[in-house]
Amino acid sequence: MRTMSRATVLATGLLLATVWPALADKVTVTDVTGRQVEVEAPVKHVILGEGRQIYFLAALDKQNPFEHVVGWRDDLPKADPESYQAYLEKYPDIAKLPTFGGMKDGTFDIEQAVSLKPDVIMMNVDAKTATEEAGFIEKLDKVGIPLVYVDFREKPMQNTEPSMRIMGKLLGKEQLAEDFIKFRADSIKRVTDVLDEKKPEKPLVFIDRAGGYSDDCCMSFGDENFGKMVEIAGGINMAKDIIPGTFGVVNPEQIIASNPDQIIVTGGTWEAYVPGGDWVGLGYGADLIEARRKLENLTKRPAFTEVKAVQEGNFHAIWHQFYNNPYQFVAIQEIAKWLHPELFSDLDPEATFKELHERFLPLDYKPGYFVSLKDK
Repeated sequence: MRTMSRATVLATGLLLATVWPALADKVTVTDVTGRQVEVEAPVKHVILGEGRQIYFLAALDKQNPFEHVVGWRDDLPKADPESYQAYLEKYPDIAKLPTFGGMKDGTFDIEQAVSLKPDVIMMNVDAKTATEEAGFIEKLDKVGIPLVYVDFREKPMQNTEPSMRIMGKLLGKEQLAEDFIKFRADSIKRVTDVLDEKKPEKPLVFIDRAGGYSDDCCMSFGDENFGKMVEIAGGINMAKDIIPGTFGVVNPEQIIASNPDQIIVTGGTWEAYVPGGDWVGLGYGADLIEARRKLENLTKRPAFTEVKAVQEGNFHAIWHQFYNNPYQFVAIQEIAKWLHPELFSDLDPEATFKELHERFLPLDYKPGYFVSLKDK
């Protein structure tokens, strides 16, 4: 048997010393609630507390974002069937992934989660109260499974960057996370720099959250999420002083009295929830002709028929899931074009979204995310 030379032994030892910590290091992350959580990283087995967390996981793993996912919530096929189908075609094994119910509705199966032996469970911050009431963190601590909160929904303009950094650190993709954050910030700056310089008059905007999902009118956003996006894009969110939190309801009389200059409906294909509903079906590769037809139909709602936005054709729809992923900068660019077309004639949100796909995401870009009655 041949013995290794001293140089080979030293080189091997150096290699192990270099590689081993990367395989078995424990890192401490501060989640969006301020909890410090110790996790062995890079993580190899992850449970996604919401299926739509794949939006940010995909931005950090262009080759196979599902490689380390051992279980996920069952919401993506119902809430965003177009994206699910696209991922399914590229990664057919995701059909076999164990699925979970929601934490807030009490259908999350902790025993099943423990049996999958995850290195970490990623949970949205809106599930925090339900998680604590069920004592899940303590139960998971006993078996050595950390739970980390992220947020792209409650306060996305505040928590998207730290949430991306958390995932970057856990996956060992910290530089990629920073590259994404810079791309996002630069894309938003293309809007805010122009607005800061030109200081245009700000139109009054009503956001119809999931318009047509039900017969009731109207869900909207307070001073966060799409409400904040409208403000960044150079508008005044009509519901800012009506809704105290992120989500709430505005009655039809308030809309009529406020007479908004622009109306933006958030839409998606929600056949699984409301079969044959009046929702505007937007998403990956969506049929924009059909989406425009359904958008026009929503102008007949009693709250909208006489308002300025409808009369002047400033009635638009945007993909609802921008409210729940790190790609909000694309929505900000599109809203800015709607609100200030003369200032942003050269801005191309479709090109921005396409570049995002080319640089970071595993799917090829397909349009289907925006529609307007202004479209010819």
